[in-house]
Amino acid sequence: MKEVLIMAYRNGNYCAFYVSEPFSESNLGASSTKDFVTYNLLRAWKAADSTFPFIDSHDKNYNVRDGSDWEKTLKPRLHQRLDNSKNIILVLSSITKNSRALREEIDYGINTKGLPVIVIYPDFSEKSDIAGAKGIKKQVKDLWDSVPIFRDSMASVATLHVPYKKKLIRTALNDENFMVGTMDKIDTYY
Repeated sequence: MKEVLIMAYRNGNYCAFYVSEPFSESNLGASSTKDFVTYNLLRAWKAADSTFPFIDSHDKNYNVRDGSDWEKTLKPRLHQRLDNSKNIILVLSSITKNSRALREEIDYGINTKGLPVIVIYPDFSEKSDIAGAKGIKKQVKDLWDSVPIFRDSMASVATLHVPYKKKLIRTALNDENFMVGTMDKIDTYY
């Protein structure tokens, strides 16, 4: 019998963001959470403009932030989505907390799949908010501490840090250096 190797078509952007659990997209509280609002805005930009380069990996299978069993249902679905993604879009803000789902998404995405990360900072709107002459600013680095697995793993993949500005996010999403198949040099970019 001949063994067949099937390679996943990795074209999605896996958006990792913090929401309190249990999560329900229909819950009105979710709609006011800064990180979830940022994710929804990416979806809205895509809905309004088909050329906006966001391909939502969360659209590819069932909802994962419900009351289902973590080990049997939720974690495998997160992994499946990450397996089919070309990068991780991490929404990192002042409200981001180190949730079990966020830790799993980042750990599996970076340390198992080698996915580059584009970090969007909803608290900052200008490039100068992210970095200055001496590199990435302390106020940004301090946010990394809210997700230690990201802070400790980001040296394994290329990371791009961008403010919350549509034009810059579009450019980042189109940049082939931040896609798993074409990632260039592992480093921290802004």
